[in-house]
Amino acid sequence: MIETVRVELGARAYDVRVGQDLLARAGDEIAPLLRRPKVFVITETRVAALHLAVLRTGLGEIEAPALELPPGEATKDWTYLRACVDWLLDQRCERADVVVALGGGVIGDLAGFAASILRRGVRFVQVPTSLLAQVDSSVGGKTGINSSHGKNLVGAFHQPSLVLADVDVLDTMTPRDFLAGYGEVVKYGLLGDADFFAWLEENGAELAGNADLRREAVRHSVQMKADIVARDETEQGDRALLNLGHTFCHALEAATGYSNRLLHGEGVAVGCALAFDLSAKLGLCSQEAPSRVRGHLQNMGMMRDIRNIPGDLPAPEDLLDLMGQDKKVVDGRLRFVLARGLGEAFVTDAVPSEDVLDVLRASGAGKS
Repeated sequence: MIETVRVELGARAYDVRVGQDLLARAGDEIAPLLRRPKVFVITETRVAALHLAVLRTGLGEIEAPALELPPGEATKDWTYLRACVDWLLDQRCERADVVVALGGGVIGDLAGFAASILRRGVRFVQVPTSLLAQVDSSVGGKTGINSSHGKNLVGAFHQPSLVLADVDVLDTMTPRDFLAGYGEVVKYGLLGDADFFAWLEENGAELAGNADLRREAVRHSVQMKADIVARDETEQGDRALLNLGHTFCHALEAATGYSNRLLHGEGVAVGCALAFDLSAKLGLCSQEAPSRVRGHLQNMGMMRDIRNIPGDLPAPEDLLDLMGQDKKVVDGRLRFVLARGLGEAFVTDAVPSEDVLDVLRASGAGKS
């Protein structure tokens, strides 16, 4: 069964196809976009070993040269952006052609950004191979790379022409990577749909082994994101809600050097727990809300606190300083996504620094 979620953006609207066997039918899905039977695939070595042959078979007569990059967050930088652009130019990728991003969030962000600047913009198709990418980063047109100053600080809004979210490929994920992606799934329930969070409390533990439940979790998450993006494409209002947990997360990722110590979705899970802790500390929500968030994360075997991250981390004051490079800073004031309850997130800059520091200390910041 394949379901379609439409991202309504006028002339730039596109479909997100969610279901099984989508790689095997990639040619039928992508061919209507093409002016000639050729696409240019950007992927990474681990994903290529698992899925590139299947994609090429699914593309049939469509030629698909591929660039394989190293895996990991460190690939999302200037060096590999240049490598992508130079490779596409070497391959004579034309403005009317299509770039295919085959991989997780790193490859989707990087390949999408390369497509956005190549010949002043070529089309691209997202083929996300991780749960995190399927439910979040492949949808909405945010592309970019990291800087020494912080995460995702260089980039562009460049919408894909199509997203193919094949839930079968999630079977090849490691348990840790799958749970990291689940951090973004939980986020959707926490920011705007308490009923979805309750559904996850009931079904979350079964997602990894049940394709039907995976499809529903991905479809629902994508629909929530599509609705928000349609209202606020460039994050001037509602779209900022999608950053629930991310202000904490991005600081923690920078503090760990974008290394394997902390995967992005793990940081999101910790960040969501901290956002609810901060909300309760400020009297915005009941103490029951953060307890329920932490309870579900614990039941799923996920990180919940800074102390769960291996290795030393900076002092709370240094983490707060790292938050100052967040994209949500406006007029020098740091904005947080907080909550009045489960499914009731909002954005505010009225957060005393000392309260943030207290939450960071309680979670284990600065402890070795």
